[in-house]
Amino acid sequence: MKTRSRLGVTVVAAITAATLAGCSSASSTNSGPAASGTTAAPAGSAAAAAFPVMVTAANGAVTIKSRPARIVSLSPTLTEDLYAVGAGKQVVAVDQDSNYPAGVPKTSLSGLTPNVEAIARYAPGLVVASQNSGGLVSGMTKLGIPVLIEPAVGTLDGAYAQIDQIGQATGHAAQSAQVVAGMKQQIAADVSKAGTAHKGATYYWELSASPFYSAASSTFIGQVVGLFGLKNIADAASKPADGGYPQLTQEYIVKARPQIIFLADNQPASGGQSPAVVAKRPGWSGIPAVQNHEVIGLNDDVASRWGPRLPQLVGAIATAVEQAPTP
Repeated sequence: MKTRSRLGVTVVAAITAATLAGCSSASSTNSGPAASGTTAAPAGSAAAAAFPVMVTAANGAVTIKSRPARIVSLSPTLTEDLYAVGAGKQVVAVDQDSNYPAGVPKTSLSGLTPNVEAIARYAPGLVVASQNSGGLVSGMTKLGIPVLIEPAVGTLDGAYAQIDQIGQATGHAAQSAQVVAGMKQQIAADVSKAGTAHKGATYYWELSASPFYSAASSTFIGQVVGLFGLKNIADAASKPADGGYPQLTQEYIVKARPQIIFLADNQPASGGQSPAVVAKRPGWSGIPAVQNHEVIGLNDDVASRWGPRLPQLVGAIATAVEQAPTP
C-alpha cells in the first residue's frame, strides 16, 4: 500500500494514513454495534472441527479457539481479504476507511488510532488489523479477544500467504486456497499476454504530487511492475533512508523521460491527478508517456490494497504495457 523504516517517521505516517484510507469513497457509517446475524458453526460441522487453530501473525503465535462468529476489521485490505475468502457474514464491523465490497458494515472505528473499548462493544471473537497501535493487542488480549496483526505485504507470495492465513483464522481455508489459486492464474495470464516486447521500457509510478513520491523496484509495487520487465526511473534516486519510496523533483522526472506513467493518486481523496493534469505540468509535455498517451490513472484503492484485487492492478499494468510503443 502506499502504506502501508520506509521514508522516515513523518513520511511513513503520511503513507500509512493514505493506505489505511485506501482512497476511500463515501459510505454510510454505523455508530453502534452491528446485529449478530451469524452464529457459530454447529459442533459437528467441518468448520467447527478445524478449531482451535494457531496462526503466526506479525504479533506472534495467535490461537483462535473456535470459529469466530463476530469479526472486526481495522484495515481496508484485510476487510477485502475477509470477504474474498467467504467470511463476510462473520464481519460485524469494519474501520472508517474500509469501503469494499459494497455494503460492508462501516463504522467510525480507526485502524490508525484504535479504541479498545469501542471495538469491544462489538463483542468480537476476532480482530484483524494492519498495525498494533494504541495498545490494541494488549488491550484485546486482556479481554480474551484474539488479534491478528497483518501488515502491508512486501511480495506477491506475502499477499497470498496473508489471504491463506485469514482463511485459516476464520474457518475458510479451502475458500482462501481457491482465491489464491485464481489470483495466481489470472496474474500469470496477464503477464504472459503482455509478452516481452516492451522489456526495458521505462516507467514512473506516482504515489503523490507536490511533493512527488514514487516507489522503487525494491518495494511491493516495484516487484509487481517488474513482472513485465519494465525499468523504474525512481531506482537511481532511491537511498536506503527512504525505504524504497524516494522523493523526486519534477526536473528529475522530466529528464528521465519515462515511457509509461502510472498515477496512484488520481482520485480526489489522493490528490486528483489525471492524465490531463499531468500534461499541463511544466515541461511534462515532452515526456514520451505524455506524448503517447501512456499516462495511466489507476484505481487508487486497488493500487494501495495488496489483497484479492491484485489481479485487477496487474491487469491495468498489463494493458498499459501492451499499448505502449516498443522501446
